[in-house]
Amino acid sequence: MISHGARMTFDRFSRLASIPAVVFCLLVYTATCVQAATITLLRDADIEQGLSRLAAPVLRAAGLNAKRLRVLVVNDSQFNAFVLDSRTIFINYGLILKVTTPEMLQAVIAHEAAHISNGHLARRQQNLQSAGTAAGLGLALAAIAAAAGASEAAGGIAIGTQTSALRGFLSHTRAEESSADRAAARFLIAAGIDPQGLVDLHRIFAGQEVLSLANQDPYMRSHPLSRDRIRAAEAFVTSHGSTTAANPEADYWFIRIRGKLSAFKRSPKWSLRRAKEETHQDIRLMREAIAHHRRSNLQQALRGINGALAIRPNDAFYHDLKGQILFEHRRWRDAQTSLARAVQLAPSDSLVLANYGRAQLAAGSPSAALKTMERSRNLDFRNALVLRDMSQAYAKTGQNGMAALVTAERYALAGRFEDAGLHAKRAVALLPRGSATWRRAQDVVLAYEQNQKRKRR
Repeated sequence: MISHGARMTFDRFSRLASIPAVVFCLLVYTATCVQAATITLLRDADIEQGLSRLAAPVLRAAGLNAKRLRVLVVNDSQFNAFVLDSRTIFINYGLILKVTTPEMLQAVIAHEAAHISNGHLARRQQNLQSAGTAAGLGLALAAIAAAAGASEAAGGIAIGTQTSALRGFLSHTRAEESSADRAAARFLIAAGIDPQGLVDLHRIFAGQEVLSLANQDPYMRSHPLSRDRIRAAEAFVTSHGSTTAANPEADYWFIRIRGKLSAFKRSPKWSLRRAKEETHQDIRLMREAIAHHRRSNLQQALRGINGALAIRPNDAFYHDLKGQILFEHRRWRDAQTSLARAVQLAPSDSLVLANYGRAQLAAGSPSAALKTMERSRNLDFRNALVLRDMSQAYAKTGQNGMAALVTAERYALAGRFEDAGLHAKRAVALLPRGSATWRRAQDVVLAYEQNQKRKRR
C-alpha cells in the first residue's frame, strides 16, 4: 500500500531477521554493535511482484531460489544496487527510473546475484572482521547467517547507506566485478535475456571514473568500472550474439513498475502529462489514478483505477491500489471490500494481506484484522507496519499483554532498545508466565539488557 501525499509505504529498518538474532548479535558484539543508521524501503505489493517476475528467470539461471530471494526497493533517488546477505537484492528507485529497458534492470539483478553465487559476500565478511565499525558490520551479518535457518527469519539487516562501514562492505574489487560481469552475462544468456542490457548498463558510467568521488554515482564507487570491463562485456555479446526478440511480458512489467514508481515519486502534473504517452491503457489509467489521488480528487482517482480494472478485472494489485485510494479517503468499508477481493486473488502476498488487515481494523473488526495480520507477518517479517497495526488490534480486543509484546518487538527490530525494553517489561508482567509469548517478551528484555551492558563499556 502507498500512503497519501506523494509517499509510498516507508519501512525504515536496521534490524535482524528475528528477535533471537538481535540477542545473538548483541551477545557477540564488543565495541561496535550496529546502531540505528537505516535505509528506507518503499514497500508496494505491485512493484515487488513485478520485480519478482523480472528477477525469477535470472535467479534460476544463477542457481538461486527465486521464491526465497527478494528484490526490494530502497527510497533513494541515486543510481545504486547492492546485496547485504544471500536473501535480498536492494535496488534504489532512482536506478529503476534511470534504466530504459527491462534487460538493463535484469542485468543489474544478474550482476548482484553473481556476487551472491560467486561467494563474494562470504569473502567480504571475513575481510571486514578486522577492526572498528567494519568488525561490527561483519558480526551483524554473521548474526543474520546464524538466524537464517529459523522459520521466521524472512528478513535481513540494513545499515545506513552513509556509514563508512557500509561503503566499505559494499565495495568490490575490479577482479570481483569482472567475475560478476562474466557470471551475469552467462545468467542472462541462460535465461533467454539479451545480454546487451549489461553493455548498456556499463555505458551509463562511461567517463565517471574521471570524476571526483563526491560526484560519482554510489554504484560507481561500490562497483568500480573500467574500460576493460566494458570491452569484455561487448566482446561477450559479440561472441554469443545479441538476442533481439522482445519479451512482451518483461516489457509490460518493467513499464508498470516504472509507471507506478514515477506516479508516486514525481509531481502529479508531470504524471498526468507523461501518462498520455503510455501505450498500455491500463498502466496509463493507473498512473492517472495515482496522480488524481495525490491531488485528493477521489472521483477522478476512482475513474482511473476502475478503468484499469475494466481492462484487467482479476488483477489483485489494481484491487489493492483501489483499496488504498478508498482507505486514504477514509472510506473504510469500501476499502475493505476492494482489499478482500485483492486477497482472494493474491492470498499469499504479505503486503496485500497487511493492507486488508489495516482496512478491517479501521472498519471496526479488530479480531478479524488480527487473523489477517498474523498471516501477513508469518509470510514477511520485514514489514514493521504490521506490528504497529497488530498492537492497535490487540489493544482494541483487550489483549494488552500482546499489544505490549508486538510493540516491544517492533522497537527491537528497529534498534530502539530503550523503547523495546519498556514495553517488553510490561508484556512480561501481563502475559502468562512460561507461555510462548512470555518467552518472546523475555527475548526482547534480554536484547535490551545486552544493549545496556554494551553502552556502559
